Amino acid sequence: MDVDEGGSVNLVSKEGDSYEVPLHVAKMSELVKTMMDEEGDDDVQEIPLPNVKATVLQKVIEFCTHHREEPMNEIEKPLKSAIMSEVVQRWYADFVSVEQVLLFELILAANYMDIKPLLDLTCATVASMIKGKTPEEIRQTFNIANDFSPEEEAQVREENKWCEEA
Repeated sequence: MDVDEGGSVNLVSKEGDSYEVPLHVAKMSELVKTMMDEEGDDDVQEIPLPNVKATVLQKVIEFCTHHREEPMNEIEKPLKSAIMSEVVQRWYADFVSVEQVLLFELILAANYMDIKPLLDLTCATVASMIKGKTPEEIRQTFNIANDFSPEEEAQVREENKWCEEA
């Protein structure tokens, strides 16, 4: 990425809110980079992002801006801890300390806009919410109804006993 790249671009949210963003920040998104390369001019232009809400886009811009100043540490896989501040720097751990709904919207936006560091961070956060929990605890965490009958659940547990023994 060109650090000295000047200029800016307007990113337009689903609601039509426009945010002027420096090019070097906006181009962290492979989608934005591709759309700009297709346009071919470096004047201020608008990039519509119809799948991204304004509140989510603001968080995405905040992430990309900070990432340019202080790149995030590589996230080790498998996660070494369920505590995100032990996995990434404090700012990034605080950044994803949000309501579940917003976290999942950030995952969708990162995927749609193709911003790998943000997708890695948000998915690792969800993984940390699952790490070390029983299926019942995971259902409670994510508000998932158990649609297995007791017999079906017993059968699945029996078939997958090997993975609980590890």
